Amino acid sequence: MNLDMNSGPLISLNGVNKYYGDYHALRDISAEIGAGEFFSLLGPSGCGKTTLLRAIAGFEEISGGTITLSGKDMAGVPPNLRPTNMVFQSYAIFPHLSVEQNVGFGLRKSGMGAANKARAIGAALDMVGLGHLGGRAAHALSGGQRQRVALARALILKPKVLLLDEPLSALDRKMREDMQVELMKLQREVGITFVLVTHDQEEALVMSDRIAVMFEGEIAQLADPEELYRRPATKRVADFIGVMNFLPAQAGERLEVAGLGPVDLEGVISPQGAVSGACSVGLRPETLSLLYDGETARSREVRGVVDEVVYYGDMTYYDVRLDGLEAPVRLSMRNTVGRDVLDVGAQARVGWDPRAMVVFPD
Repeated sequence: MNLDMNSGPLISLNGVNKYYGDYHALRDISAEIGAGEFFSLLGPSGCGKTTLLRAIAGFEEISGGTITLSGKDMAGVPPNLRPTNMVFQSYAIFPHLSVEQNVGFGLRKSGMGAANKARAIGAALDMVGLGHLGGRAAHALSGGQRQRVALARALILKPKVLLLDEPLSALDRKMREDMQVELMKLQREVGITFVLVTHDQEEALVMSDRIAVMFEGEIAQLADPEELYRRPATKRVADFIGVMNFLPAQAGERLEVAGLGPVDLEGVISPQGAVSGACSVGLRPETLSLLYDGETARSREVRGVVDEVVYYGDMTYYDVRLDGLEAPVRLSMRNTVGRDVLDVGAQARVGWDPRAMVVFPD
């Protein structure tokens, strides 16, 4: 992580609002993004994340609040005069130009001599691993190569902030995973701030220093990936980030959890403070485990029946029915050597630990 907030945030969003007529697209957004941070805006379609990114870039005028970059208010500052550059979802590559011409397009009015331009283009292409393809026609590139060209074209102008609008969404799964790693390495090497818009929870968790989860124009939670995953602030955030089992419960002197039984409240995670009465308990699939012959639970154990089996190669996901629950709970097990995959209908012993529970008021 290159995050540096000691000298003040690089980007400050203060009470940012955006209206399209009567539609309130951004609702009092406030956040700070540090120099060298990989920051993600995560949320479902229509939540306002791309609108916020475009507002930072200057492509959208805000209806209220302030956006400051390096301490300077960006009100009235056009996109070309902001210390930002943007990589669009479509990449916006010019098919009739070569790779070198695409990358150097932004230097047309820079006043640089031809030799300096060539050096800058070469350095930018080397940075993204395309130094050997400078003369290739842009239309002959693969999706991953076009994405790298778009990155090089943005980075050649040496912005303080690189804004990325779902840049990997058009790639297949394997290429997307490879490019996630490449983007992380590139961000560390160049040391500039990346602000990524994505609807892919896994992508945000893998790549980000911090994530702002957005719903309906508001930030529901802003935290680092581990905090978001382990201590989601609300049930809605928990449901959006990864997979979560929600079990009905009743909180009093103890926590009575359907299908699992009584639990002491001490040690149970409760992001919204003390709860009483009807509530829900969240448990991630990997915090539940199948106990095989000879294994004993580290904490608690309950018996059930396997309702569904989904095999992924490295992992198997099981839906297990427990007494007292209408819906089965989902758990995941790594497929290690000697560990059999259970069949549907098999009797199952499920191990669980109260410390993994997250409690949400209903």
